[in-house]
Amino acid sequence: MTSVDGATGRPEPTSTEPGSSGHPPSGVPVAPEPVAAAAPTAGPYAPGAGHPAGPYAPDGSYPPDGSYPPYAGPPPVPPHLVPESDRLTRFVVRLYDRSPRWVVPLAAVGCVGLGLVYTLASDPTRSAPDAAPSCLLKLTTGLDCPGCGGTRALWYVLHADIPAAARHHFLFVFALPFLAYLFVAWAGRTAFGWRLPELRISPKLIGGFLGVWLAFSVARNLPWEPFTSLYV
Repeated sequence: MTSVDGATGRPEPTSTEPGSSGHPPSGVPVAPEPVAAAAPTAGPYAPGAGHPAGPYAPDGSYPPDGSYPPYAGPPPVPPHLVPESDRLTRFVVRLYDRSPRWVVPLAAVGCVGLGLVYTLASDPTRSAPDAAPSCLLKLTTGLDCPGCGGTRALWYVLHADIPAAARHHFLFVFALPFLAYLFVAWAGRTAFGWRLPELRISPKLIGGFLGVWLAFSVARNLPWEPFTSLYV
C-alpha cells in the first residue's frame, strides 16, 4: 500500500534545480545566509549619533555590514567656552549685516581716494627729508626702509612720469597694476557681482616677491656703485 505523499513516503521536491531532493547537487558550495549585524546601543556608532572621522567601530573594527551612520559634525562647544563679544564687535557685525553690499567697497575706494588726494596735495617730491610725516628709520639712521620712495613714486605715477616713479621705487611701480586689478576685481564682485578673471597668486610667488623686496631693501643702502643709484 502506497502513501499519499508518494511511493517512498517523502515529500515531493519543491525545487526545479537538478537533484531529486530539491537541494543543489553534491559538490556545489552553498553560500551561508547573511547574518545582520547587531546595531550598537551606545557609542559614536549608535543609531542617530555622529561618528568621528575614520571608518572604525567603537571596538576598533569595521562594521560587518559596511554601514555607517551619517557624520553629525563635531560636538557643540560648551557655552562657558564660547568667548563673549564686546559691544563694539557686536555693533560692527550688526552694522555690516544690515549694510548694503556696496558699502564696504565704497569705503575702501574712499580710503584710496584720500591717500591719492594727500599725495597730490603734499607733493612729496619737494618736501624736506625730515618733514612730517617722515620715516622714523630714515630720520634716525639715514637708511632707506623697504617702503621709502613709495609716496614719491605714486606722485610720479599720477603725473604719468613712469621712469621717475621707477627710480624712486621700481618694485612699487611693478606691483601697482596687479594691486589695482585685484582691488577692482574684489570691489566689482562684492558690489555688483562681476566675475572678472582671477589672478592665481600662489604662496610661492608671494614668498619670492617678498624675497626680492628684501634684497632690494638691502641693496639700496649699500654704499657702492651701482647700488648708490637706488638710494632715495
